[in-house]
Amino acid sequence: MSSLVFDHLIVAAFTLEQGQDFIEERLGVRPQPGGRHTAMGTHNALLRLGPGAYLEVIAIDPHGARPARMRWMGLDVPALQATLRPQPRLIHWVVSTKKLDDLKRGVAAELGPVHRMARADFKWRMTLRDDGVLPGEGLVPSVIEWSDERHPSDVLPDAGVQLVSIAGAHPEPDRIRASLTRMGIFDTLKVTYDAAPRLAAMLRTRRGPVTL
Repeated sequence: MSSLVFDHLIVAAFTLEQGQDFIEERLGVRPQPGGRHTAMGTHNALLRLGPGAYLEVIAIDPHGARPARMRWMGLDVPALQATLRPQPRLIHWVVSTKKLDDLKRGVAAELGPVHRMARADFKWRMTLRDDGVLPGEGLVPSVIEWSDERHPSDVLPDAGVQLVSIAGAHPEPDRIRASLTRMGIFDTLKVTYDAAPRLAAMLRTRRGPVTL
C-alpha cells in the first residue's frame, strides 16, 4: 500500500486575482488569500476540498523578488504564461507523505530534489525539479511532507466543494502510467491518450458537479 495520499490541486493563473475570479465563477466560492512564497516569488489563494485536501491558485507575485532559480510549477515557462493570459487552468496535483526520504531512487530522480519551503507559519519539504518543469507535464504529482500535523485545510472554511476524481490525457500515456505505478498510485489518476497533455478534476459543489 502506498504511503502517498492526495493533498492538493494546483490552478495556475496569470494574476492571482484572475485565478480567484475564475474559481469563483466556476465553483461559486472564492478562494481565500493564502500568502507569499518568498523563496519562489509567487503567492497563492486556497479553497478547502475536505479534510486534508485543498485547491491552490498560484501566480507570480508582482511584488516578490525574482528567485535565483526557476520558479516552481513551470511559471517561468513562456509557453505556460501565454496560455494563462486568457484563462487560468489546472496544471498539476500534489500528494503527501510522512516519509519523503523513503521515495524510491527512480521516483526521486524524476520528481527532482527535495526543498524546504515555507508560507506564513506553514513549513514543508517538497520535491521540485531544478528546471522548474512539472514532472510528467503536470500529470505525475509532486510529493510534499508537512513539517507537523497541521494542514492548510485545517484553517480553511467549508466551501461545500469536494474532489470526486482526477483524470489526465497525454500523448505518451504508458509513460505516465509507468511513473504512477512506480509511485504506487496507479489507481489515483486515470490516463488516456490525447495529442496534448491535460489534467482534469471532477468536483462536487453546491451548484452541482463541475469539471476543471
